[in-house]
Amino acid sequence: MRTAFIDQLMKEARKNDKIFLLVGDLGYNVVEPFAREFPNRFRNVGIAEQNMAGVAAGLAMSGFNVYFYSIGNFPTLRCIEQIRNDVAYHHANVKVVAVGGGYAYGDLGATHHATEALGMLRTIPGMVVCSPSDPIEARALTTLSSTYDGPMYIQLGKAGEKIIHNEELNLKVGDIVPFKVENKKEAIIVTGSIASVIVASPEAEKTDVYTLPFVKPINLEQITKIANSYETITVIEEHQKSSGVGSAVIEQISDLFYSGKVAEYPKVHRIAIEDYFQDVSGSQMFLRKRAALL
Repeated sequence: MRTAFIDQLMKEARKNDKIFLLVGDLGYNVVEPFAREFPNRFRNVGIAEQNMAGVAAGLAMSGFNVYFYSIGNFPTLRCIEQIRNDVAYHHANVKVVAVGGGYAYGDLGATHHATEALGMLRTIPGMVVCSPSDPIEARALTTLSSTYDGPMYIQLGKAGEKIIHNEELNLKVGDIVPFKVENKKEAIIVTGSIASVIVASPEAEKTDVYTLPFVKPINLEQITKIANSYETITVIEEHQKSSGVGSAVIEQISDLFYSGKVAEYPKVHRIAIEDYFQDVSGSQMFLRKRAALL
């Protein structure tokens, strides 16, 4: 996904001279092409993510659409106060981009596991929170973010994620993507890089499947239709169960049920990381299985 993101960002930057990329002491042949082509719109701020958030806010207030890019939870948990106060409070045009969501950096231990950020960022007022499921969704979200005026968080997979969609997408903020809809009685809603495993599973053959590129906001018309169409909805995420994607879906359905827009409350099954840290290191797939996500 990170390659799809950078490639699409370069395409957008050729059309929009206000796009600016900040990174925190990383590259490894991923961001270097952007730096070479747009040297005046690229800065490596170093291992100083809190400072980088402030720099991003300042550049945004000078008229730039700023992408603030780093790995795992470093652009989020490390500087959540700066994102809240410098970026979101001022509704600054800053896109916080984390590469390696979930257990992507699983072999580096819990300090590098990005399993809380979706929940944390969605509580911040005005913040759009995105979690693409494959490179096609990553490209579509990059295009959307290039013209969106305001704060946004995009959590990418690390590298090598499979393409699951058959065609390019044109996303609007909040869209839910129907992946396989055959009018079954049950549905799966999945987000993030774990989606490629889920859509290929035997369980997905028995249900309808939707991907959720936006954790916040969620399209109310679409989630209302989904809630009214299925007896059981399973939400799968590589994230802490508390305040995660399943929580966001339940909140929306509960409010819709209270208002009478959902006639009968469906059973909602959440598959997510329980309330603990992984105390071992290992591959992403190993940790997913250890957390009972698969």
